[in-house]
Amino acid sequence: MHPVMNGLMENWIRAHATFAKSTFSEGGNCVEVAKAVVVGVRNSKDPDGPVLFFTRSGWDAFASEMRPLLRRVLG
Repeated sequence: MHPVMNGLMENWIRAHATFAKSTFSEGGNCVEVAKAVVVGVRNSKDPDGPVLFFTRSGWDAFASEMRPLLRRVLG
């Protein structure tokens, strides 16, 4: 994503979206996800830090691939 667009989207996400901790988070090692026009992902220990953006379809594909791996790793 273009840096200017990324900055505008990040500002919008921070102002309008609600971040929620991942259901796979444990022991303080957490990511938070905000689903809006796009999906924003950030480190829960650094809420003012950078936000990684996905399209909704990109997020769904990423989450679908990660879910089985996380289940195997986390038990």
